[in-house]
Amino acid sequence: MPRLFKKIKEIRGFIRDLKCKGNSISVGFVPTMGYLHEGHLELMRRSKIQNEFTVVSIYVNPVQFGPGEDFRQYPRDLERDLALCEEVGVDAVFAPEDKEMYPEPPITKIEIPGLTDRLEGLHRPGHFNGVAIVVLKLFNIVQPDRAYFGEKDYQQLKVVERLVKDLSIPVEIVPVPTVREKDGLACSSRNVYLSPEERQSATAIYKSFLLAQKLFQSGNRDPEVIKDAIKDFLLKHPHVRKVDYVEITDDNLNPTDEVKEGDRILLALYVGNTRLIDNWRIGHEAI
Repeated sequence: MPRLFKKIKEIRGFIRDLKCKGNSISVGFVPTMGYLHEGHLELMRRSKIQNEFTVVSIYVNPVQFGPGEDFRQYPRDLERDLALCEEVGVDAVFAPEDKEMYPEPPITKIEIPGLTDRLEGLHRPGHFNGVAIVVLKLFNIVQPDRAYFGEKDYQQLKVVERLVKDLSIPVEIVPVPTVREKDGLACSSRNVYLSPEERQSATAIYKSFLLAQKLFQSGNRDPEVIKDAIKDFLLKHPHVRKVDYVEITDDNLNPTDEVKEGDRILLALYVGNTRLIDNWRIGHEAI
């Protein structure tokens, strides 16, 4: 079983002593909100390959949830998560309580114009401020050499990469490709909310990416045509209740006037009452 820490002082002191004992020891870090799935486990496996010591955080961060979102309902099962961490060979888990992470409500605001104010940032005001705060706190606590983020939350990845660059944080951000179920649905802790019928409708997301890929490969380069085709396809499925957005951007989330290989399709939608996000790199994944 991985070593479990719940106090900042304890894990910070442990990592400090670990590095003092062996100057060459590299620490890999996988921040999660728990209820682990295969996508999280892939991040851990990558860390295990590249580092001598791997730390996983399990913390449902309240400040990245807005009013009416699913903070209280978000799935939690620490014992299950610890067992999965043990299977992968994680060395330490940091699972703090809210009062440990936020003795007082944070008043710091972190904004990155062009990254935090569109897509998820537009539909979930304050979300990326909360993400940035908890990521920076965790980096300061764990002091990792490398940190692993899945490309499934692509906008979050880009926000973290820019934070690290702008603030000269001494951690290497390692992106890991999206892990999908056999039917193409991206692994997500929120998938547990879906009924069997909704789960079937959710496969429309992956199928819409395949549709867009075919349009691109047939020579269509108009982003509006491809976006409209995706929206129309998604809304034909019985449990797809609402599409928040479908956008096509370059690799750095800048809007594109002409679709090219390497651009990203990013979308968010509701299947039943469950909000799912996903993205696809055009021309990269095989159909």
